[in-house]
Amino acid sequence: MTEPSVQQTATADNVRTVETFLDALADDDLDTAAAALAEDVVYQNVGLPTIYGRSATIGVFRRMAGRAAFDVKIHRVAAEGAAVLTERTDALTFGPLRLQFWVCGVFEVHNGRITLWRDYFDFFDMFKATLRAVAATVFPALRPSW
Repeated sequence: MTEPSVQQTATADNVRTVETFLDALADDDLDTAAAALAEDVVYQNVGLPTIYGRSATIGVFRRMAGRAAFDVKIHRVAAEGAAVLTERTDALTFGPLRLQFWVCGVFEVHNGRITLWRDYFDFFDMFKATLRAVAATVFPALRPSW
């Protein structure tokens, strides 16, 4: 059996950093999530304004506290060097409304911290998720689940 290379170990560590970050957001553990971000992180939801910095990025989730919840299911992760790609389903819950939609994310991890978080999603998919969530308030069987 051959020993993993330094590159393989660093790549695995970068994947672990991203998974820990997303899990912390889902657990509403914002201190752990913040610790995974570089001070000068760039957070982009493509099609929406870019957010700069750890404080502003975590601030988005702090403002959701008590009003909304975030959940995530990672389907696939691919990584090479600093780049970590995720294919996942994200869920945003607002009271009785649960919006569940696909997301592809690109993360760059340097020195154990996320320096770039860029998510791609489809606004039409979000629209359909919203319609389904509203319909599920009347017909609970329509409520999305993983």
